[in-house]
Amino acid sequence: MKIEGSVAFVTGANRGLGAEYVRQLQARGASKIYAAARNPESVKTEGVVPIALDVTNADQIAKAIAECGDVNLLINNAGVVIGSGIMKENSLENAKAEFETNVWGPFNLSKGFAPALAANGGGVIVNVLSAVSWMTMKEVATYAMSKSAAWSMTNSLRLELARQGTLVVAVHPAFIDTDMAAGVDMPKTSPQQVVERTLDGVEAGIPEVLADDTAAFVKNSLPKHIETFYPRVSAPRP
Repeated sequence: MKIEGSVAFVTGANRGLGAEYVRQLQARGASKIYAAARNPESVKTEGVVPIALDVTNADQIAKAIAECGDVNLLINNAGVVIGSGIMKENSLENAKAEFETNVWGPFNLSKGFAPALAANGGGVIVNVLSAVSWMTMKEVATYAMSKSAAWSMTNSLRLELARQGTLVVAVHPAFIDTDMAAGVDMPKTSPQQVVERTLDGVEAGIPEVLADDTAAFVKNSLPKHIETFYPRVSAPRP
């Protein structure tokens, strides 16, 4: 589909990657952009429609779906990383919180907006996932769990929504240069690149976007992921 003339709904649109999605959607000529955030007053971009939305709040999701029936491009961008190893204290609580935002938020929004997308010609759902959909690190194990689950959910959406002509796009970046990754001392991808590749993929009808070289490396390493990412696990035991 073409971005020009589209009606987009972006979650987590007030800052970071979400704000960049809004900026580039405007630049490409989207006719209307619903900019969703927990605090709609924090959306500072002019020319958009601010929407109050916590993606873990069922009532707010239902209200947004009812009010935004003209949407044909849903971008599930909102996410949270708490960062916890599985054996850490409070890891279960952290995992539940990450799943609420990173899995059940996109799940409920995609399911809820699907009829509107069908009525509006099929449209597109974009789920912002991660390179850790395919591998993990012990410091962010629970976050990686949530992104792996979201990847599986995204694949299931493809199967469910293909018959109504809805394209489901998975976006896999590594670390992005936003506030979420501010404390990470590793190479980071610019939000501009992630969004540009996403929207190019939407227009080209591509179901999977590898947002940077790291994501491409991780995916290409999957046939030997144990040896590549978990060498101490794969080493022979004496």
